[in-house]
Amino acid sequence: MSTTKPILYSYWRSSCAWRVRIALALKGIEYEYRPIDLFSKTSKNNPEFVAHNPAKKVPTLLINGLSLTESLAIIEYLDEAYPNPPLLPKELDKRAYARAISLHIVSGIQPLQAISLHKMLNEKEPGYGDFWCKHFVTRGFEALEKLLIKHSGTFCVGEQLSIADLNLPSIIFNAKIYKVDMTPYPTINRIAATLAEIPQFQAAHPDVQPDAPKS
Repeated sequence: MSTTKPILYSYWRSSCAWRVRIALALKGIEYEYRPIDLFSKTSKNNPEFVAHNPAKKVPTLLINGLSLTESLAIIEYLDEAYPNPPLLPKELDKRAYARAISLHIVSGIQPLQAISLHKMLNEKEPGYGDFWCKHFVTRGFEALEKLLIKHSGTFCVGEQLSIADLNLPSIIFNAKIYKVDMTPYPTINRIAATLAEIPQFQAAHPDVQPDAPKS
């Protein structure tokens, strides 16, 4: 492994960067935080950043001589390169469930309520972005609640903290922004409350990131 401190290009409110920050914290990996303002053309077009990620998205992780992109790919790399604590269950069925729940959130809910999409829809018709995002988060949570009823224990999949749990805080954070009624989802709420008490999850929260707005 390289002795050079890893570098994480991140944005405080990015759901994708948030889950990678949790993984880094759980693995005990110290890193340099480099903020990228996703709403600033100057920041997004920083030549050094673009050289590592032509898609101009966060997170981008520079580690062990590699430039890694896409949050789930980064998390799985970290889990293989730094195996303790494991973020994927040993049992094949539970491993599949953890990945399925992760993908349901990352691919089935998140793209339909992205900040950029919300902004674009509201610009075309005031209030429509709020309606759209609330609708699709609610629809996604209805399925997520059923998945968690079926597979969860203390955490999303049984009693082991897994990659599935890393995806939960950010989508709930956004759901609250869009004023989604969380009362129909007791299982989601229960697991979220458990995760909120874990120091590594607290350290990854948007409000405590270097580029978070200061009140």
